[in-house]
Order: sequence, then C-alpha cells, then structure tokens
Amino acid sequence: MNIDIGALRQSWALVEPVADRVTMHFYAKLFADYPHIREMFPPAMDTQRDRLFSALTQVVLNLEDGEGLVNYLGQLARDHRKYGVLPEHYPAVGRCLLIAMRANAGELWRSTYDSAWIDAYQFIADVMIKAAEQDAAYAPPAWTAVVVGHERRSREIAVITVEPEQPYAYKAGQYLTLQTPQWPKVWRPYSIANAPRRDNRLTFHVRAISGGWVSNALVHHMRVGDTVTLGPPRGTLTLDRARYPHLIFIAGGTGLAPLKALIEESMWLPERPSIDLFHGVRNQADAYDVADLRALRSQHRRLRIVMSVSEEPGGGRRENAVDALLNHRVALDGDVFICGSTEMVQVTSSRLLHLGVPPQLIHTEFTPGAPTLVYS
Repeated sequence: MNIDIGALRQSWALVEPVADRVTMHFYAKLFADYPHIREMFPPAMDTQRDRLFSALTQVVLNLEDGEGLVNYLGQLARDHRKYGVLPEHYPAVGRCLLIAMRANAGELWRSTYDSAWIDAYQFIADVMIKAAEQDAAYAPPAWTAVVVGHERRSREIAVITVEPEQPYAYKAGQYLTLQTPQWPKVWRPYSIANAPRRDNRLTFHVRAISGGWVSNALVHHMRVGDTVTLGPPRGTLTLDRARYPHLIFIAGGTGLAPLKALIEESMWLPERPSIDLFHGVRNQADAYDVADLRALRSQHRRLRIVMSVSEEPGGGRRENAVDALLNHRVALDGDVFICGSTEMVQVTSSRLLHLGVPPQLIHTEFTPGAPTLVYS
C-alpha cells in the first residue's frame, strides 16, 4: 500500500469540519453526472450521507492497520453487492468524491492531496472489487427470508424470527442490514440474537423508534409468512476477540441481542467462560427477554444475569448497568463486551476506561475514543 498517509490526513483535517457540504456536493455531482447510479439509493438520503463520512473516517484513521482495513473494506464490499454495485461504478465515485473535497477545502488544498487521494481510492477500489468478486462465487448479494415467528414482548419491542431461503453463514455477535417490503432500498442494521442454528433461522430484537420506517414496519406491521431481505453478515463483536476466561457483558435495551448470541455460543466451548451479564433497561416494561434469559441461566452454570433499571418511577433502586456492575463488586479482570445505543456505548466505554479497564479489553463495534460508525 503506497499511500502518502500524512498528506491524506492533512487534507482530511480540511474537509472534516465541512463534512455536510462535502457530502451534499458529492451526491449532487454523482447523480448529475451518472444519473443511472441514483436508482441504487433510497429516496431519502439523510442516513446515506452520514454513512459516507463514517466509512471514510474508518479508512483514514486506520491506514496503518493494513489487515484490519482490508477486512473492513471486504465487509463493506460484500455488503454493497446488495445495492448492485459493479466494478465500473468505482471510478465514478472516486472522481466525484475528489471533486467535492477539493471544492470545499478552500485555498489550502494542494496538488499533493489529489495524488494521495487518487492512490488511496485506487487501493480501496481494488480491495473492494476483489472481495466482491470472491464473495459472488459462493454467496448471493442478498437473502430472501420468511418470517416464521413474531412475538410482541411490549408495546414497542418485538422478537422476530426469520428463515432465509438459502444457507446463511455468520458468527455469533454479528449483525446484518435488513430491508422490508414496505420500504424498498431502505436498509437498517439489526444484530442477530442467536448463535448459528442447524435450522438456519435468525432471531432479531426490534424496538420501534419514533420516525423509524423499518423498525415500525417490523414491530407493528410484519406478520408470520411475510418476507424480508437480508444483507450479508457484518461486524467483529465475536468471542474470538476475548483474551480471558472471565467475560463481562453490558447491554442497553435491545443491545442484548448480540450478547445473547455470544452466551449461546459460549455453551459449546470445551471450557465455558465465566460470564457476568448486566442488562440495563429504562423501566420494568423494557425487560422484554426475562424468560429466555432465565432459560439460558439454567443451561449455563457459569452465567450470572443482573438487570438494572435506570428510570423507573416510584420506589426502588435506580441504576444503570455500570452502576450495577460496581454495586455487585464484579472484578474488572476480563474482557468487556458492550452493545446498545451509540450514546450508551460511548458513555459506558469512557466510564470503563476511567475505571482503569485497558482499551484493548473493551470490545464494541468501534474503538473507544474514535468516531462511531453508523452501520445501516
């Protein structure tokens, strides 16, 4: 990888403060010069704009991590197959991206930045094209799945089980993006709430959020027998990242899903790890998975489950998951896996770092202290 990393980061410092202008310029140029590409995108582009700079941030901040960057770009390429991305689309995107950055960086932009971005983008395109071609040899770009279970666990939360029509290979702890018939071309990320099964079925924990097109369709309108479309698996929140036999799982709300999958997988290991699961909810009504967690506890003799309630009106203790962890005097001597909202993950990670947990033992879908990626 022959890229001028210094020049790339200097130029990035110029465009990052005007990210909104750059992304709007980029998409306007792309769709004007290549109108056929517009068909790949959803009508509403707000989330898509955020994703562009999230992905670029990941690339720019991790250029020294060759293997990690190649793995990230490979996942991105496999996921982009569901949009119909072809090798000939990459030069168009690279050209428009460079034009947008140069136009919005001001007079400080240098010709050396052009060269650095051309080299970097060529590397990105080569890795992604190769990964997509390799993936096409054994996997479809997307999977059609039939809804075989739909349980309303509360007014806002549903546990949904689907059965893909083709084999779906993934690791416990991973997530995927999902599309509903109600909202074509709109994909949203959901963690898979179970370890791989022989019956090829996948379960999701879905909370309907205000204004959430896909989440409301899944919770309020989806029925058994309906179909959804699944993108390929993504993510690295997997057990092979753990270094110690003691695991601490901290979940916020439906962030429980991937951690539950990891607990299931841990039961297959020759030496089961000791696991402390802290599930933080706002009120008792959000404790949607109590029966299933009790069943897991009865099968996993080295599993402890603690639920914390942070906003319940009336009496009783109010505490978040980290408060509960400290109140139970859990030794911070193992790997910590965290999943929940972006804010919850960031706050929890910062607090654990302050408590002295080494950053390499805190496992999330982003690096503590770095910009969060929006996967959708």
